[in-house]
Amino acid sequence: MDILMIKDRWNEIKQKLKNMFADLSDTDLFYEQGKDDRLIGQIQIKLGKSRDEVINLIRSL
Repeated sequence: MDILMIKDRWNEIKQKLKNMFADLSDTDLFYEQGKDDRLIGQIQIKLGKSRDEVINLIRSL
């Protein structure tokens, strides 16, 4: 995923995700350039969603 063509907006998106899902922590949502798969995987684990669901969720924000 090219996540993150949204990297410039990541702080805003991260806050929206935290508001939507109380289980997500700052550690879960830590964005590190080149580590998109780790970020997506961590969100998948916490939310019990598929990779595609997580990507679509992020893109929708």
